[in-house]
Amino acid sequence: MDDWNELRLVLSVARAGSLTAAAGLLGIDHSTVFRRLNALEQRLAVRVFERLPGGTYQLTPAGERMAAAAERMEDEALALARDIAGADGRLSGRLRVTSSETLAYSRLTGHLAAFRQAHPGIVVELAIENRVLSLSRREADVALRPIRPKEGDLWGRKLAGVAWTFFASPAYVDANGGAIEGPDDLGRHALVGWEETAGGIMAADWLDRNVAGERFVYRTNSLVNQAIAARAGIGLALLPCYLGDGEPGLARALAEPLQELAGELWIVTHSDLKATARIRAFFDVVGEGLARERDLFEGKRRC
Repeated sequence: MDDWNELRLVLSVARAGSLTAAAGLLGIDHSTVFRRLNALEQRLAVRVFERLPGGTYQLTPAGERMAAAAERMEDEALALARDIAGADGRLSGRLRVTSSETLAYSRLTGHLAAFRQAHPGIVVELAIENRVLSLSRREADVALRPIRPKEGDLWGRKLAGVAWTFFASPAYVDANGGAIEGPDDLGRHALVGWEETAGGIMAADWLDRNVAGERFVYRTNSLVNQAIAARAGIGLALLPCYLGDGEPGLARALAEPLQELAGELWIVTHSDLKATARIRAFFDVVGEGLARERDLFEGKRRC
């Protein structure tokens, strides 16, 4: 096989598990993926994928070998690209940043404005994602993450701790017996929470363990919308302090942060890119700007 695009097609379908999702990864339409995959299998006279019920595509043994080869080729190409980018001394060009919706809504955008003023030649592309984008595959150049990175090829630093507590509208707090003293008081309140399928999210898991399901009167997969719902008087919402304390119309329903939900905020990039001028500039302006707000993130200062 001498066409990288054919191997890239196989790798994308293998990762996505379906033609529709692979088409999204490749930036082409479903019918093009279908046609190209069929043509590849016919030319090689080998089945690359098993077609399973529900539109799922599963690699055959031959397909597994092709996908593994494609991944090795991709790793080499990405390493070369990172090596070249890592020596880029220009304060211009594109910088792709990934962040959660909550951080982007509440604190990040103001620092991005300062970065734009300091470095007008750099175009920031902000990807609002709750999933972890791959810095090795250049899905992003810089990530702001709520957890310490585990990948050995990443480089960065902790900006702050992140504290969580319960918030509500002042009118709701006043009408429902005042502030609560701890989790034991939640049984008398209406709760705003996560969708029931939101497993693996620390705050959602804590709520599932500590609050009866019938107390939830409103659910959404967006922390920003949870804050808005609490502000509208629907009930209590468990929020990071940097969001709740900074949101007009919200007040702490529980004065002290919950220690078991203490988190972290990290800024990270790939080790190969840490010398890139625009990434260093982003760390200096945005990273330092967020770090100066440490007391707000850690629940020690209220806006």
